[in-house]
Amino acid sequence: MRRSLDLNLFFLRIMKEHSFFLAAGFLPMDAALTQQALLFMNSFNALLTEAVLLANCNVDLAVLRSGEIVTNMTLRAEQKTQELAKVPLDTALTARELRLAPAVDNVNPALEGNVQNLNQRAISLTCELVKFKTQILDQMLSCRLFTFNFPLLIIHIRREALLFIQQLELLQRRGIINFAEEILSQKVFWDRQMAEHAQFIAHLLDPTESTLINQANNFAKLFYNLRAQAESGTNPIGQLIGEEIAAIGNLRNFKATAEELILGCSIKSIIFPLLADHLLREANHFSRILVTSGQVLGLNPPLLTTPLDYSHSLFKS
Repeated sequence: MRRSLDLNLFFLRIMKEHSFFLAAGFLPMDAALTQQALLFMNSFNALLTEAVLLANCNVDLAVLRSGEIVTNMTLRAEQKTQELAKVPLDTALTARELRLAPAVDNVNPALEGNVQNLNQRAISLTCELVKFKTQILDQMLSCRLFTFNFPLLIIHIRREALLFIQQLELLQRRGIINFAEEILSQKVFWDRQMAEHAQFIAHLLDPTESTLINQANNFAKLFYNLRAQAESGTNPIGQLIGEEIAAIGNLRNFKATAEELILGCSIKSIIFPLLADHLLREANHFSRILVTSGQVLGLNPPLLTTPLDYSHSLFKS
């Protein structure tokens, strides 16, 4: 049950924000699509509200500390995005998430039915969102719809929705998880997502922000390379995890700095503050998975914290 709650707290907010980003990208003439996206946003917000109620005193401390549910900037990012987009966001729910208490014992077994019910409704709603995203993508690729969102972004967020469904369905079936296979699968998946995040950042920054654009492009190369290493099967899993932890730590720092600059109106971009926070939370989620995996694999503590050396030419502006 705890894994279900951890997963819902992370992904329901991600799905809710995907819906908002879709709505923000449509033209006024496509108001029906905008309203449909906002309906999804509100529906996911309702499910997230339930998840927060169930999770209080039932969620892992490591998850709360990871910054994958909310960060110390999420509330500010929502407030500023709400001000810019004139779309109401449930900041009160974010404040409640910031006050979530960790579990001190096993999850109350009396909640099992409620959690399973939440999982099933999350699966159903996310399946509908996948259909909506697919509809948008198909219309974009056939030149029947214009949106300010990249086609790759639609593919990217649909991929995350499918992962959420897959993981919830496994939990509902109480399926057996092969730890080594799951670690490698998660790494390959999130490596691509992190690389694409960097590409999105590079393309949403103003062309004059050349230093940040170069840094983002270098991160994209790094994570595509890390993904290729994992897929090749030539390196031991412990080495892959150690390199990945160092890389994701640096990417998290880059994203956190970028969000602070966006909130402070100190860089030029077309990145919503909430999108910056969204990208940071996904990196935090991946980082927590990696660190937990490293601990299970018995990696030495320094390997879990040692940063990569960014002095070589690839990372020079």
